[in-house]
Amino acid sequence: MQEPNLEPPTEKQPAAPNVRLFITAWVSLTLVVGLGTFATLFWALGGMDVPSAAATAMPDVAAAAAADATAAAQPQEVTPDVLPLIEPIAPTTTPDVTPTPAPVAEVFGLGAQVIHGGLLAQDKMHNIGMTWAKLQAYDITQDFKPDIENAHRNNFRILLSVKDNANHMRVTDPDYQEQLLKFLEGLAAKGADAIEVWNEPNLSREWPPSKMGGAYYTALLKQAYGRIKAANPNTIVISAALSPTGAFNGGCGSIGDVLGCDDKPFLEKMVASGALDYLDCVGIHYNEGLLPPSATSGDPRGNSQHYTRYFKGMLDTYLGILGGTKPLCFTELGYLSGEEWGTLPANFRWNPPINMKVAQQAEYLGAAVKLARSAGNIRMIIVFNMDFAVLKKDLGDDPQAGYSIIRPNESCPACDTLRAAMQPG
Repeated sequence: MQEPNLEPPTEKQPAAPNVRLFITAWVSLTLVVGLGTFATLFWALGGMDVPSAAATAMPDVAAAAAADATAAAQPQEVTPDVLPLIEPIAPTTTPDVTPTPAPVAEVFGLGAQVIHGGLLAQDKMHNIGMTWAKLQAYDITQDFKPDIENAHRNNFRILLSVKDNANHMRVTDPDYQEQLLKFLEGLAAKGADAIEVWNEPNLSREWPPSKMGGAYYTALLKQAYGRIKAANPNTIVISAALSPTGAFNGGCGSIGDVLGCDDKPFLEKMVASGALDYLDCVGIHYNEGLLPPSATSGDPRGNSQHYTRYFKGMLDTYLGILGGTKPLCFTELGYLSGEEWGTLPANFRWNPPINMKVAQQAEYLGAAVKLARSAGNIRMIIVFNMDFAVLKKDLGDDPQAGYSIIRPNESCPACDTLRAAMQPG
């Protein structure tokens, strides 16, 4: 910076006037600079009414910014290490759309019908991988609470299939139905994991023929579903499995003293009557097979192409009627062998003299479970049966012991095939 020229003019002046001149100039310069600075600050702080170029050029943007600023919450005085408390604000309206929960995948369950609630073969059942035990309730005056508690204590879920041998001809009577409904809701309240509402109502040995049909049964099922779910929403409601038969020529009729309806039109009428709104699972029985579950032909009996002769035929027929709306629950799946006795009662001797060997029974059961697991629309299989041959050594007219997978000598070939079928992969 060049220093000011302080050389005196050619004509000598007194020293005092030169000093005064310098001071005057310095003060004037200071005042000019100060006034300029003040003017600049005054304008910058809004003292001068000069519109912003940006605000003039884009009034919409400026208005939006002003609206955002107005909507913003006012700042709160806080210390640097204390955050303001934000009070929650309850919504003033309920959302119009409630998100639908993701569907819960059904887990396939395997179990067996047992001769009584003492679970004689529970170790074998656990070893197989069974998680269900089924009991048949023949008498609606019986208390099943001890059986339910014993099943749970031994890590089983329990299915109770309800029928009433003494009163089956009264099942459509309103007074009797109220007794039945109270019994069903009582089972649910006591912790029954699943209830099958009646048994094979398409045959006169289980249902009065004058009021037999899918619509009549659906009327009972509708009442039962409401009462069961009110008592225990977690209880699975299974519709009564029908007797698989084509004996009535595609409709209803009689054979000797037996009156009944084929299962296919009966189930179709149930669906048409709204039964699928009052069940969690559709009950199904398959207990007359003679061939491997994958077979679709070759049955040695008459009417060999009827779907009930084949496990796959039953699956395809029932699933076709349901159209994927509900899963199936096999509340009885069994293969009858009379090998140890050398014969079977005449009405059950479908492939004389013994229907099949015990080894075939074991093979077919394992294959059926494996096929059902891969199908994806089978919720449950109950093997008929686990242990009837332990206490009922004689076949009699109803060869339930011949279905037992624990054989009269207490061997269990099917235990191995069923356990293998339940393995992953």
